[in-house]
Amino acid sequence: MSAMPGFHRRTPAERLEAAARLAGLSAEDRDAISGGGIDGAAASRMTENSVGVFSLPLGIATNFVVNGRDVLVPMAIEEPSVVAAASRGAKAARPLGGFTASAGPPHVTGQVQVVGAAAGSEGAVLAARDEILAAANSVSRTLAGSGRGARDVACRWVGAASCRMLLAELTVDAGDAMGANVTNSMCEAVSPIIERATGGRAVMRILSNYSEVRIARASAAFEAGGTGGPDVVRDMVLAYELAAADTYRAVTHNKGVMNGVAAVACAAGQDTRAIEAAAGAYASRSGRYGPLTEWRVGDGGRLEGSIELPLAVGVVGGVAGVHPGARACIRMTGARTSGELACIIASAGLAQNYAALRALAAEGIQKGHMRLHARNVAAAAGVPPGDVERVAEEMAAAGDISAESARRIAGP
Repeated sequence: MSAMPGFHRRTPAERLEAAARLAGLSAEDRDAISGGGIDGAAASRMTENSVGVFSLPLGIATNFVVNGRDVLVPMAIEEPSVVAAASRGAKAARPLGGFTASAGPPHVTGQVQVVGAAAGSEGAVLAARDEILAAANSVSRTLAGSGRGARDVACRWVGAASCRMLLAELTVDAGDAMGANVTNSMCEAVSPIIERATGGRAVMRILSNYSEVRIARASAAFEAGGTGGPDVVRDMVLAYELAAADTYRAVTHNKGVMNGVAAVACAAGQDTRAIEAAAGAYASRSGRYGPLTEWRVGDGGRLEGSIELPLAVGVVGGVAGVHPGARACIRMTGARTSGELACIIASAGLAQNYAALRALAAEGIQKGHMRLHARNVAAAAGVPPGDVERVAEEMAAAGDISAESARRIAGP
């Protein structure tokens, strides 16, 4: 059902109606999506010194099948061609079953930095484990009562001899939340106990946005014929191998991945800065920066791809709890848990990467991108709204995308 043929040819209102009907959205959800989700008053509650609301285009990527379920994928992004590219990637994956995805446990690491700790005092911290966990879980009775919350305590020494520091780390099961606020509160709550156990002074008491277990993975296979043939498959794998061998290419390779990841995360009200920072660290986990995806030629010459990256996301709390548009977008995906949302976001990143590599290997990245970019050029040149599509198409066909060309084609 997520295929929705001809979706891009409908008007925005028709697209929203079709998506809302398929996803079972309420009238309130539809209003939140079409109206941007928040007004000036809501913005003032969400950030300081608010002067208004800044909007991004919200598109819907179609054709996605994730773990056997048809999914509509909302994407908030201003860059031309991203939504179309993700839809094309998802369409190419459909014949062989779409995307298979999984997400690791929703664990967050909280860190308490201790300076001046006595040598060997990590043993005292571990001996106080039960007291520390009880104090941490007193912060959120709801989380602890649902079988979530602080689960474990660990210690490690960091820093040079001149500034030796003890890190006491909490492992927090955040459930279906991203978990930042509750983890920060837990770190603050347990720091007096840790100070007493170590004889040191707690300085930083905050979560880490990097998790080595909260990893989302997705994979898909693509028929060689639907990809453009064996030569295109070969060149797509060669493009990946360049990213694996060269940092300069790997950064741009991953930028394309994050076009999909960040666009869905933004639409769903997630912390895109945390996601991007963690993805960069994960790409460097071997000691050398590399691609977040892998591509290879599989059985029968088909193309096989996979993605792996940390995704700390939530379907409750945070922005998703106060932004009606974000709530509506999460409902549109059908994700009921943080893990399901992570699977969808990872799949979007892999679809985006497939489309980018295919364009690079088959026709060059600019052909489709510039066709969509021409719309922005035409609008910026003052072309009347009713003529933008026609002028953009003529500019793209002529290979001359400029304000001067737009005005000339539009005429007086």
